[in-house]
Amino acid sequence: MAASSLPALRVKPREERRVKGGHPWIYSNELLLDPAAKALPPGALVRLFDAHGGGLGIASFNPHSLIAARLWTEDTGASIDAAFLAARLRKALALRERFFAAPYYRLVHAEADGLPGFVVDRFDDVLVVQANTAGAEQLTLLLLQALQDVLQPRAVVLRNDTPVRRLEGLDEEIRLAAGSLEPQPHVEEGGLRFALDLLEGQKTGWYFDLAAARAQVAALAPGQDVLDCYCHTGAFALNAAKAGAKSVHGIDRSESGVALATQAAKANGLDRIARFEKADGFEALDRLGSAGTRFGVVITDPPNFVKSRKDLGAGSRAYRKLAKLAAPLVKPGGFWFVACCAHLLPGELFAKEVAIGLGQSGRAGRIVLSGGAGPDHPVHPHVPESAYLKWQVLQLD
Repeated sequence: MAASSLPALRVKPREERRVKGGHPWIYSNELLLDPAAKALPPGALVRLFDAHGGGLGIASFNPHSLIAARLWTEDTGASIDAAFLAARLRKALALRERFFAAPYYRLVHAEADGLPGFVVDRFDDVLVVQANTAGAEQLTLLLLQALQDVLQPRAVVLRNDTPVRRLEGLDEEIRLAAGSLEPQPHVEEGGLRFALDLLEGQKTGWYFDLAAARAQVAALAPGQDVLDCYCHTGAFALNAAKAGAKSVHGIDRSESGVALATQAAKANGLDRIARFEKADGFEALDRLGSAGTRFGVVITDPPNFVKSRKDLGAGSRAYRKLAKLAAPLVKPGGFWFVACCAHLLPGELFAKEVAIGLGQSGRAGRIVLSGGAGPDHPVHPHVPESAYLKWQVLQLD
């Protein structure tokens, strides 16, 4: 569709300053919404203008969302087509190739890569795509065309099962959109190879955001007994094992995750060092503590405890409980890694709850490392809340 034929929306007087300053979102209360605008289908492309008729750009529009418009370009004459998306993909690809030698990374991270609502993870010649907004949903077929043009993948999986889709009025689905998943997709990290289940596994199949943290924790593992609670498919555990850990014990409540971790341990010749157990994380930590078991390195990378604002109180206290249970398992002088992937939980509150739980455990120590996601998860300067991940490494006395 030609840009000139797109519906036009106006921003209320004096409400255009944020978008003119570079913010990619326009909220519903900042727009002049007449009946025609409210009748537009969710995800429709629109031309945005200020109250005086000045062009602001082209955005995807969802009349049912608080974030009503998501800006794609400041050029009101641009065509948002496969060529436009391919240009954005090439830019994102060039950035990743500056940081990563091998083709395993998050290729697209939504607004920060100029592709609002889209996430794309790359596993060499297999791609996993998430369309998390109505606008992204409407452009998915064009994105698939652009991905084919830029990377010629052998397979593309759509993992449209994120909770945020419900906020956009979208159904959830998981399907193979193109190609074949035979042979089985895999990821390589730290000299290890992990088989992936991209249709049934968690998220997009792998947590690229903690790759750098896994390398730093692995460096603390030589000669140590290591516990990896919430181990998923064994990324932390097996990186520690390869680095020279004395033993590694992985725990996860997902039967398929434990199976894939066990498979990876055997495939990488680490099955004599690493073993994996299906169990609830809190229950396992409590059991190990009661038994007096101690480790030189304890890793806790739990699922999101704060999935909505109503969960903030109970969810933040869950990190306190995690600290109270995990800290006693660390030998004096040993290390504890703890991560939080809840974007609704501020970093300051996460750190506070960890500190309270540490005190309640009767242990003391110091934060020696902290961080967030890697460079394949860039953050838009005007959307700092998208920097969801925070983690700490503490040495405990």
